[in-house]
Amino acid sequence: MNKFCLAAALTLFVGAAALAPVQAQTPAAKAGPAAAPEHLVIYHAEGRRSERIVWLCEELGIPYRLVYKRGDVAGSFATIREVNPGMATAPTVLYDGQLLMESGAIIQLILDREGRGRLVPPVKSPDYPTHLLFMHFAEGTLAADVVADYRVGRATTGLAPRGAETDGQRAMHYADDFLATHPWFGGSEFSAADIMMLFPTSYAARMNVADIAKYPRVAAWQAKVEARPAFKRMLAAARPDGRVSPPPALKVE
Repeated sequence: MNKFCLAAALTLFVGAAALAPVQAQTPAAKAGPAAAPEHLVIYHAEGRRSERIVWLCEELGIPYRLVYKRGDVAGSFATIREVNPGMATAPTVLYDGQLLMESGAIIQLILDREGRGRLVPPVKSPDYPTHLLFMHFAEGTLAADVVADYRVGRATTGLAPRGAETDGQRAMHYADDFLATHPWFGGSEFSAADIMMLFPTSYAARMNVADIAKYPRVAAWQAKVEARPAFKRMLAAARPDGRVSPPPALKVE
């Protein structure tokens, strides 16, 4: 093939590639060998808890393949339903071919197998119980309570609960008080507990379940974790257009 024909063929190839749909390419995924991303496939929907798994991988530098339909949350869940029809939830993960759900469990498994001691305090340290507490508090108490407050508000007045001390606000107070004596939810260092805690604290503020001005330590901590390079890489990969089809926030009188 002469040089002109070769150049023309390459031009056609690049043009076709530019038109092909690409679900996700991430810095971590690019770093590993070609087959490595299939070790971990993350089925994702923008703005959902699956962001935690992407963030963890970016913190650890673990290769992954991220699957979602950009700008189409319903389409992303339809894709998830194809691989996980019994419980279509984000995250759904294929880890070495094994189907997994529950972001906390997925994070713990990845850390146990690939973390090499990162993002977890030493088991014998005084920080380890704290880290473990907030790994579970994030969903077991905080997320459960703020989501319940949101649903009650939507089903009744549609107003933010600013007068009564709801369960969600009680949980936010607990988190804010903890940060008065600790820089991170894992204790003295950033840990996976902070990855777990960001979703429910952000949800509480974004949906007007809690007035973030009343929780200045949580607000300062949120700004600190969102400034992390790995968090920014997660946003670029998993939420490139911001929040897609967000539910309506409660109204503030």
